[in-house]
Amino acid sequence: MSRLKDLFRINAATPGVYEEDTEEELLDDGITQDEHKEMLEMDKSILDGGGTDEKRVKQEAERRVVTAAEDSMTRLHMIKRGRCPECGDHLRRHLFAAICESCGWNTFDTPRTGSVRVHLRDQNRSIEGDRCYKVRSGSLLVVKGEVVIAKISRDALSWVEYLWPDEEIDQRHREIVERQEVNCGWCNKPADPEKDGFHLVHVAFGTSQERYCFCSDDCYEAFRRMYPARVDRNCYERNCAECNLCVKRYDDEAEGIRLLAKDFLKTKRRATAATPAANGGSSDNS
Repeated sequence: MSRLKDLFRINAATPGVYEEDTEEELLDDGITQDEHKEMLEMDKSILDGGGTDEKRVKQEAERRVVTAAEDSMTRLHMIKRGRCPECGDHLRRHLFAAICESCGWNTFDTPRTGSVRVHLRDQNRSIEGDRCYKVRSGSLLVVKGEVVIAKISRDALSWVEYLWPDEEIDQRHREIVERQEVNCGWCNKPADPEKDGFHLVHVAFGTSQERYCFCSDDCYEAFRRMYPARVDRNCYERNCAECNLCVKRYDDEAEGIRLLAKDFLKTKRRATAATPAANGGSSDNS
């Protein structure tokens, strides 16, 4: 919000009071590009000639910015709760992407240090840049070195490839691990996936598959003794990929320890007690 207030030169000491903007200040702040200079001059001349209060215009702009920020926060909270901000249905969430299978809405991270490669239809070539943006018309803008280097029409576009360096992927996972922690399903203490005795278990207590982590062999065995599987007596040992006795909630893609954040990564200082659910499938990936 501070950046937005800077944008409209709101005086923080006196709400509603605006400082004078100069053309140079606007340009220095990066608010307008060079081609907007003439438009800015034209708009100012129209306001001055029509007797319009510029402060009132800025106040209206601030009101619209606040309304847009509220809408954005509402959408973000819906995503945080696992709901699609467009249709309200459940999202399929991954560490760096969220996808709604009902309406197709999606959001995903792109590489910070990698690049993007846009493949053209009916042509044996591609265009590479730092980022690309799909605009309302369906065209794709390719940006490289802070400038647009290509505008590709929807008909000429084949597919977009994001080039992720392995080092960046590893760094992002390290950032998540540093910020969050996996809690043991038995003692509720932090469980380190890198330590001996760590267990990642899929097991069914009812009709669908559940997932638990354990910090040690002792916690895992204590949990097994307290909560025997009901779908199959060997549920803890069975390979989920070869079993069809329960409804699978986790496919092969989600079995890696890197995707545990969806279910087990708890923000530090907010540990919650884990209790076995009345649903679930199986396998121990220790």
